[in-house]
This record gives sequence, structure tokens and C-alpha cells, in this order.
Amino acid sequence: MSKLVTIAVDAMSGDLGPAVAVRGSLEMLRNREELRLILVGDADTVRRNLGRLGKESRRVEIHHAEQVVSMEDTPSEALRRKKRSSMRVALELARSGEAQACVSAGNTGALMAIGRLILRMLPGIDRPAILAALPTLKGACYMLDLGANPVCTPTHLLQFAVMGSVIASINNVENPAIRLLNNGEEDIKGIETVQAAGALLGDSHLNYHGFVEPNDVFRHRADVVVCDGFTGNIALKTMEGSAQFVYAQMKSYFQTGWLSRAYGLACWPFLYTIQKRLDPNRHNGAALVGLNGIVIKSHGASNEVGWQQAIQLAMREVAKGLNERIQGVWSNLAA
Repeated sequence: MSKLVTIAVDAMSGDLGPAVAVRGSLEMLRNREELRLILVGDADTVRRNLGRLGKESRRVEIHHAEQVVSMEDTPSEALRRKKRSSMRVALELARSGEAQACVSAGNTGALMAIGRLILRMLPGIDRPAILAALPTLKGACYMLDLGANPVCTPTHLLQFAVMGSVIASINNVENPAIRLLNNGEEDIKGIETVQAAGALLGDSHLNYHGFVEPNDVFRHRADVVVCDGFTGNIALKTMEGSAQFVYAQMKSYFQTGWLSRAYGLACWPFLYTIQKRLDPNRHNGAALVGLNGIVIKSHGASNEVGWQQAIQLAMREVAKGLNERIQGVWSNLAA
């Protein structure tokens, strides 16, 4: 057996409750014999959802935490009043070294705030960023920041580019092409911060290719797309809304009459393949990069497949030494 990788799971997080979080985690445990889990949350609730375990019981530990960070809690409330929450305890396990990574589907703002307090930042990195892989015509591109930092300096965007390029590299992208998200590709386009960040990237040894417009992201004009958190969050939600709109339109069309239903039935194998490929659960897991520890944010509505993907992402980042690589690249760039 390979060396065990221990992941702390915030088992009380997610819109679908502990049952889904625990089932998804256990399914991943059964598929990966090098995985060890610490399920953090109310011990009775977690134990009740575990059911009967076979040989996997040796690789599962329950760590009691009596509080839960709700989606309604502000980051400041979570910091002050939820010091024994499952989210905070899972992060503390990552800080102490008892776990090598933390996975949570809880409140994003609280996770970022508590993560920054507990784990601190990587040396040389000013701010954490939220990074996710977006499906494209040629695979996936890695986009950040998706909401952590509404206002950024050019240096912050340079740091995001470094972290994004390392993430792409550990996912087998050779010499990742980096672009800044902008309202046009021309050199004169964009606000002063984006212009200045472009100059910094152009002077670096990173594989910088200039600006990219939002409509070209899915055409895979870049392996890594960099932006501030305000722009990134709006772009991401627009993309999600557009996908939902197209799906609703197609569903509505195929239900308008017997002929359209027949067309829908004939097209179903192709539509199912597309739906499966674009299923958010199969692309689940956003990395909170820049923290001095591995933290993965699972989508709140994640099902069992989504939880498995998030845990798998955490395992990959641990196995590839993500933070050590980020520090190495940033140190060379800053030297």
C-alpha cells in the first residue's frame, strides 16, 4: 500500500447534510486504499451515517466538533462564536499535521476567513485566492480569483498567475499559457490595474499570452485565466446561469409536443453525454490557494460524486506538493 494521505472532512457541511458528505467520503475511501479520513462533526450524527464498516474502519476516524458554521453566519460571527465548529476543527487538524488537507462544503467566506487565521499565508504570498477548473473545448482551464479578493493590486494578480500556473502544471499541463481576463485583447484595453499586471507578467518568466475576453474562455485560449475576485465571481455566475438557461430552453423545446418529444428521445444519448460531461459534480472542488495548507471548497450542493471529486483534488494537491511548488516558483520570480 502507498503511504497514507489523511484528509480532514467537514462532515457537517453542505446543503444535502452529513449523510451525503459521509457517503461520498466513504465511497472515495473504498476506491483509494492510500486514503485515510478524519470525519469532523457531531460524533453521534457522523457515527449514525457511517453504517457498518468492513476493513475500511481502520482508515476512518471520527473527530467530535459540537458546532456548525451555517450559510447565514458572517465570517466575523464564525470566527468569534464558532470556535468549536466542524469547519474550524478540520482546519486545525490540517495546521497540526494530523491531516494533510481539509475539505469543506460550508460557507465560503467563513472558510476563507478561518483558513487564513488558522493556517496563515504561504511565505511571500499576500492573499489567498479561489481557483476552479472550468470545462473547455480542449479539456479544462484554471481560473482565479473567483471571489476571495474584490480589489487587487497588480502584484496580487501576478501571485495569482504563479499559483494558477503551478495548479495547471500538477494537472499535467506543460508550460501553462496564462492570460488576464479583460474586456478586450488589445494592449490598450482594460483598467489601470490590469494593464500594470500585464506589464509585470510580460517581464516575468511565466508563459504570459496577454488578455482574454470572457467569451473566449471556453474556447481554451488559455490554460490559466487570472482576474480579481469581483470580476471572477461575476464571470463564473454568468457562465453558470448561461448553462442553466440553455439546458432549460432545450428541455422546454423537447416537451412542446409529440414530435419534439420524439426528437428528444432520438437525441437523448448525445444530450446525456453532454450533460454528464458538464455535470458540476464531476468538476467539483475549488482550491483555496495561497494558504499555508491544502484547503478544498466543495460546492454546497455537492452530491456523493461531488464529494469524491473534492477529496480526490485534495489528495492530488498533497501528492504533488502544491504549496512547496508555489513557494519555489514565487521565490525564483521574486529573486
